[in-house]
Amino acid sequence: MASRRLSVDEYASGVLRGDRAVLSRAITLVESSLKEDEQLAADVLTRLQPHTGASFRLGITGVPGVGKSTFIDSFGMALVESGRRVAVLAVDPSSQLTHGSILGDKTRMERLSRHALAYIRPSPARGSLGGVARATREAILLCEAAGFDVVIVETVGVGQSETAVHSMVDFFLLLMLAGAGDELQGIKKGIMEMADGIVINKADGDNLLKAKQARAEYEKALHLFPLPENGWSTPVLTCSALQGEGMSTILEMLERFRKEGADAGWMLEARRQQARIWMHETTAYLLEHGFKDHPAVKEALPEMEKSVMEGKVPPTVAASRLVHLYLQSRTS
Repeated sequence: MASRRLSVDEYASGVLRGDRAVLSRAITLVESSLKEDEQLAADVLTRLQPHTGASFRLGITGVPGVGKSTFIDSFGMALVESGRRVAVLAVDPSSQLTHGSILGDKTRMERLSRHALAYIRPSPARGSLGGVARATREAILLCEAAGFDVVIVETVGVGQSETAVHSMVDFFLLLMLAGAGDELQGIKKGIMEMADGIVINKADGDNLLKAKQARAEYEKALHLFPLPENGWSTPVLTCSALQGEGMSTILEMLERFRKEGADAGWMLEARRQQARIWMHETTAYLLEHGFKDHPAVKEALPEMEKSVMEGKVPPTVAASRLVHLYLQSRTS
């Protein structure tokens, strides 16, 4: 049996009092691509906007096998044990081929998922990174309105998702493994440049010496990059998420970043710029989807694609014709 549709007041009051069920429904609402949900979602977000912005937004990415879920479980527990309320959002772009999603994060964060001060929400993108970026930004605002002090945004580390996450958080943390020589070859320079902090995980047992060596390698590599405008020098730390070691040092790093950013004003300015970029990206996203969903475009698209694939019409000409058709039908 379908749930009763909530009103704007019911959504807003439920989120503000920290009702997990209402928060989950509100996130589902902003993720929805249904036309009838768009205006309701916009009204809910507008109502809650004055209650957003107070959290620390932390983005986490890393190479495959680095142990992101184990790290978030361990680090999240350190946060909640210090009295902070923690929300975890997993940016999880669906497979373009199977349209499946990796939604196992909640089960891999066993301790954190059971804690009263934590909330974990995996969110599939349904094949659209633009869609998940938009929905995740809005989910951050909803979690802030619900009273969470720290919002962790995890990326599964596939292509452009790191850039999307970087554009919506205060601090971007890159998790790495020991064996720095090989890892430095395998990670994109752009991701290294985006990182506000690097943490080498699994620094325990026989791997401890390798982790220390990797730390030195990364510190050396970072010297080749120019300092960002805010002057923050990217620290390199080690930890063992499995054993819970090194979490306090990472917390200290984040607190130092937050204090320096608040005192100098660059963290607030970064958020202002992110909001501006968010507006432009959302505009492009809505225009694209409005274009693709237009009946005249839908009707002409298969034949136009066929002509392009057969080499009868240049792609640029086909695109121009479709846009002209769209604009003409909109004004007629």
